[in-house]
Amino acid sequence: MDLMATQEDYYRILGLPRDAGEAEIKRAYRKMAMQYHPDKNPGDPDAERSFKNASEAYEVLRDTEKRRIYDAYGHEGLNRTGFHGFSNVDDIFSAFGDIFGGFFGGDVFGGGARGQQARGSSLRIAIEVDLREAAKGVTRNVELTRSEPCKTCKGSGEADGSGRSSCRQCGGQGRVIQSQGWLRVAATCPSCQGRGTLIKNPCVECGGSGLSHAKREISVKIPAGVESGQQMRLSGEGDYGENGTPAGDLYVQMHVKEHPLFERHGTDLVFRMPISFSQAALGDEFEVPTIWGKSTLRITEGTESGSTFVLRGEGMPNLRNGRRGDEIVVVNVDVPKKLTARQRELLEELAATEKKDITPQRKKFFKTVKDYLKNL
Repeated sequence: MDLMATQEDYYRILGLPRDAGEAEIKRAYRKMAMQYHPDKNPGDPDAERSFKNASEAYEVLRDTEKRRIYDAYGHEGLNRTGFHGFSNVDDIFSAFGDIFGGFFGGDVFGGGARGQQARGSSLRIAIEVDLREAAKGVTRNVELTRSEPCKTCKGSGEADGSGRSSCRQCGGQGRVIQSQGWLRVAATCPSCQGRGTLIKNPCVECGGSGLSHAKREISVKIPAGVESGQQMRLSGEGDYGENGTPAGDLYVQMHVKEHPLFERHGTDLVFRMPISFSQAALGDEFEVPTIWGKSTLRITEGTESGSTFVLRGEGMPNLRNGRRGDEIVVVNVDVPKKLTARQRELLEELAATEKKDITPQRKKFFKTVKDYLKNL
């Protein structure tokens, strides 16, 4: 797994305010991309590093969901979604081919070897799991429709193995290269659409694309500790590209359903439990639910409403190291709205004793109140 190219603030890298709009972000990246482009700075590792950092910042800030996660959780939040920046410059040109085309009027190459083989489109799906499944991890089978190699021509796009001929217009390169000052710009060949070859006799079934649509069941292994909003990437499970080019990726967006008993706070779970006045006053022992089963909790006498008790290791596992958080039990004294005659009689007896046997703490409190009112 590649680490991010930088841990610098993305807004600072592009010289942008945090409320920058889409057009402003694109202009800032265009300026940096032109300044630090490898073709303009051959053999300069600092320029290449700046180019990669700017591209990483642009990749995050141009994407609404990535930007939301980054603004809320920073680099750590992006790491959890599976985004780890670009490992090299070729990755940038592969990812931003259409973007550079819009910037410079064509596809940009550095060193003449960045025209990578096209890939199929990436696909996105969403999976919903309950909290218990998120705690333990689960495997889900999902059905999707994707582009796959045509069965008739086996993905070649050719009818009866008729073969291909080299494109004369581009000499088999798939691109027509032009120079614009320091920058070499390559436009996709209009004749072969960038393939470099022409099919002599296209397959009737797929029209020469080499693709057909098929339903597939994909097994997705969801790791323990996953949270809502996190994204998994399954390499090569997206659409296949035309004429035998590699498949894109499948991105799985996770959603964890709310639980009727537990509130999730990272790896900790909060369980709110009502108790009676007598239980709070006298203390008691309870069997409380956990995401893993059940546990015994002993509360001491004189427990106040809102008190918390911690069950160590009964929370959610950390996605990275598997270490569990805690379950925090919050007890709230449930005051009855209606009393039986006997309950009222007993409480009145208790109230009578409370007036006679005032604790030092209450005595000090009431004296403070009395002194305050006297001085009004």
